[in-house]
Amino acid sequence: MKSEDHLAIAVHHRFRQPAERVFDAWLDARLASRFLFSTETGEMVRCDIDPRVGGQFVLTDRRPDGDVEHTGEYLVMERPRRLVFTFGIPAASPTFDIVTIEITPEADGGCTLHLTAEMQPEWKDYADRARQGWAQILASLEAALRETGA
Repeated sequence: MKSEDHLAIAVHHRFRQPAERVFDAWLDARLASRFLFSTETGEMVRCDIDPRVGGQFVLTDRRPDGDVEHTGEYLVMERPRRLVFTFGIPAASPTFDIVTIEITPEADGGCTLHLTAEMQPEWKDYADRARQGWAQILASLEAALRETGA
């Protein structure tokens, strides 16, 4: 899926929860609204997820300077190890990134998640910011799983 002109950024996170719980959280609107694309100053006002290959998602975070809509389509679902989807912010760009999530179960019952985002070359100046954003999303996912007991 990666084209030669794309810029790939990668982050990883170790979870205490099993791979199935971590995988399922990405597709559960109740949980996803707590960690996906939400900000400290915003309020998640929409979280629609159609959890199937070809299904789409729309999450809208209401921020002080206006609503920000995040959209995408699921390309691959191999529970609990692999999830691939497109990701875009239509108001910022008509292009979409490809996000690949690979989850490896660990012997202690937890798992390690590796996320790779293939960004459009015009976003190269935002690579560090995107890496930090995805790392924050993974940390927020861990907190959401812990708080909900999921």
